Amino acid sequence: MDLERLLTDRLAPAFATVAGGPVDPVVRRSPRADFQSDAALALARRLGRPPREIATAVLDHAVLDDVCATAEVSGPGFLNLTVADGALAGMVAGLAGDDRLGVPVTAAPETVVVDYSGPNVAKEMHVGHLRSTVIGDAAVRLLDWLGHRVRRVNHLGDWGTPFGMLIEHLTDLGEAEAAQELSMGDLDGFYKAARTKFDADPAFRERARLRVVALQGGDERTRRLWRLLVEQSERYFLTVYALLDVTLTGADFRGESAYNDRLGAVVADLDRLGLLAGSDGADCAFPPGFTGRDGSPLPLIVRKGDGGYGYPATDLAALRQRTGDLGATRLLYVVGLPQRQHFAMVFAVAGQAGWLRAPARAEHLGFGSILGPDGRMLRSRAGGSVKLVDLLAEAVARATALARAKNPALDQAEAAEIGRAVGIGAIKYADLATDRTRDYLLDWERMLALDGNTAPYLQYAYARIRSVFQRAGTAARPDARIRLAEPAERALALELLGFAAVVDEVARTLEFHQLAGYLHRLATRFSAFYERCPVLRADGELRDSRLVLADLTGRTLRQGLHLLGIRTVERM
Repeated sequence: MDLERLLTDRLAPAFATVAGGPVDPVVRRSPRADFQSDAALALARRLGRPPREIATAVLDHAVLDDVCATAEVSGPGFLNLTVADGALAGMVAGLAGDDRLGVPVTAAPETVVVDYSGPNVAKEMHVGHLRSTVIGDAAVRLLDWLGHRVRRVNHLGDWGTPFGMLIEHLTDLGEAEAAQELSMGDLDGFYKAARTKFDADPAFRERARLRVVALQGGDERTRRLWRLLVEQSERYFLTVYALLDVTLTGADFRGESAYNDRLGAVVADLDRLGLLAGSDGADCAFPPGFTGRDGSPLPLIVRKGDGGYGYPATDLAALRQRTGDLGATRLLYVVGLPQRQHFAMVFAVAGQAGWLRAPARAEHLGFGSILGPDGRMLRSRAGGSVKLVDLLAEAVARATALARAKNPALDQAEAAEIGRAVGIGAIKYADLATDRTRDYLLDWERMLALDGNTAPYLQYAYARIRSVFQRAGTAARPDARIRLAEPAERALALELLGFAAVVDEVARTLEFHQLAGYLHRLATRFSAFYERCPVLRADGELRDSRLVLADLTGRTLRQGLHLLGIRTVERM
């Protein structure tokens, strides 16, 4: 049961009667009561009446007796609502028997495409790929759980002029040796060696240029060597995804090359629609509202002067395929904030062309950067990009060492399992608990702390709940009568009933720090409940009631963390 929605549904007709039309009651949690509505203040100017008078009239029309113990006007015109203990207990009892914890499957499922991760072939994944992969995977998990038809798309960089030098370097090494080198995961070494030869050797550079022509022309041997590079890179990417514990699979790879056959039609159709104009020899679209610093229209280069296609053409072809062939109505692009203008222009041109029409819409889920201790972009000691596998390995090693120090009785396998869950969880949670549009500092001590807004704190809260049931030797009874005798019990019950509203909001905004913040508040409420309300030492109905509250908290923490892509453990 979504308590916030219930109160909204009860107040909305009363506000409509008073205002003479629909009004959002704007119900939210309150420090002065359980909930409050601020809508009367916003209505005052429109109706020409004092807000307290409006709020009083709303209460006269609202049906709240079966839900609220008190409903009163406060301050300049707030409506303060305190939920009746009996109603609160009944709603918690309803959650106890609900596998979905009050969160319904959507009544209007959509086909949603989530474009995320997107590494480049023949290059290792670095820390810059972490945010797209983690945020995108959380979006997939959440929308899938709500019943949407979710399509993952891993838009690989697998085409373009660099492949000429890469394939030539591969032929110099020999296929067998190159395959062995690539299979060991040293993609950066392979790429740098090719780049060094390209920069230093004019003959190699000319061979690389001719190899690009052969690749684009469909030469059979060149295409076979290119596929070898792609396949070896994909194997490496899958090992990283397995370590990071994300849902991406080999079936989700869809490289830029997959759209090659569609690029000509994109240009031809944009030209037919009158959306292309020449600019310095290139074919460009000029969507309205985009200008440069000098005020002149900003071009989106669809086809370059040399006849080649740039990223805009590929992105337009991909968008057209997703709305046209897949029937997607929600397109999510999880790409860093520096690409904000690019995607805004692509979406605008697609709209002009009729490839992005309601109900279909596209959203750029931009994100900030990960910073090092010096407040600058995170770098390795040598000054280069930090490899993602190295970052993840360090997180697991640190978490495993902490697990052994905290609980020396753990055997090696159990310590490794806890270390992986806690280490990878800490990395993901630090990312998702931050407003995605902001940069954040990679701070190992804070990320792995067992207190504060961290994954280990939430995982520890879950493990503590599991230990209660191990000692109890019994499961919670879903049919137990809920008693809310203590303030800490009541506060925990209110928090549990807020899960559905948070999930609904995050599904709309995809601001996962809101879900992380809710889980932290829930764990904090449980900690206060655990300290002040003995569970196993309570008797009879009170014991059964507190076991239900503990069980609901554990289930909600586990489900919420799962939506963020974070594992729980039975003990720590």
